[in-house]
Amino acid sequence: MDRPLVITEDHDLLDDLLRIAAAAGAELDVAHAPAHARPYWNRAPLVVVGDDMAGALASTGPPPRPRVLLVTRTCDDPDTWRRCVAVGAQAVLELPAAERRLVDEFADVVEPSAKPGFVVCVAGGRGGAGASVLAGSLALAASRRRIRTLLIDADPLGGGLDLLLGQEESDGARWSDLVAREGRVSCTALQAALPTFAGLTLLSFSRGEVEPIPVEAMRSVLEAGRRGFELVVVDLPRHLDQAAVEALGRAGITLLVVTADVRGVLAAAQVLASLREHTGEVRAVVRSGVLNDDVVTGSLGVPHGGSLPDQPRLAAALDRGDVPPLGRRTSLGRFCAAFLHEQLGADR
Repeated sequence: MDRPLVITEDHDLLDDLLRIAAAAGAELDVAHAPAHARPYWNRAPLVVVGDDMAGALASTGPPPRPRVLLVTRTCDDPDTWRRCVAVGAQAVLELPAAERRLVDEFADVVEPSAKPGFVVCVAGGRGGAGASVLAGSLALAASRRRIRTLLIDADPLGGGLDLLLGQEESDGARWSDLVAREGRVSCTALQAALPTFAGLTLLSFSRGEVEPIPVEAMRSVLEAGRRGFELVVVDLPRHLDQAAVEALGRAGITLLVVTADVRGVLAAAQVLASLREHTGEVRAVVRSGVLNDDVVTGSLGVPHGGSLPDQPRLAAALDRGDVPPLGRRTSLGRFCAAFLHEQLGADR
């Protein structure tokens, strides 16, 4: 793919533009004179002209084209706008104030537009209901079907999805490495930074003291996930924080895992009240118990999202560090296959 074109002879400005482009996962073609830019002018998806070269470029009469930006550090110079018009630029960006806008511009041309990824949030109706196991199983089952999948651990006190999936020793970034992020994050750079196994990309917590996820960091990760993955699965805490609320606002569907007993339903009703404040469709996934599924869903007033009978030897497999068994004969495997077929059209 053709790369964005930068036209400047200002080395300090070029250093800034290379750094900004790297944040967007973009590589640049660089021209230090208008003549050097001519072969790239029409085919580059984006042209960024340094203020130092605007006059020289205008004198060559470049043909009109879309997506030309003039970059400067002195926007209050009255001649800047005259040079902007002369080179056919659509906007003047003043650095460093416009760095985030420029990251977005670079990212837009290097990340192909596609249908946004489908976001699924999973929450437990009470502690130990199995929400994390279900979230991890859904993500793993999707990746095995060659669905590009990102699994996000949003529960700081959940023990870690990397541990649940036997990946606690995997190299790659954790939330502690991303908490300062805000603004646009390249989906390519995100996937490269995070642990990936069996086609599944995972963002979890480090061991030890855990800080809450900043809203801005969650927003950046979710938006990158929706651009770069077909499915984003988020394991939520029962007590919603602002990062969890951010995820719920983007969810296409939220699964509430409910144990089929009186305390489980009453606890789930309290969690459900919080979920409904921030998201649209919530479905109950019912764990086997003394109550029938229709009693559980009727009491909660939510659609039935599926049943999860107890799965023999599941706990033993997880304690050994194995991934959840997802064969066709397992309750988890059948549930995940049916859900992915319904929501994404994935073959069973």
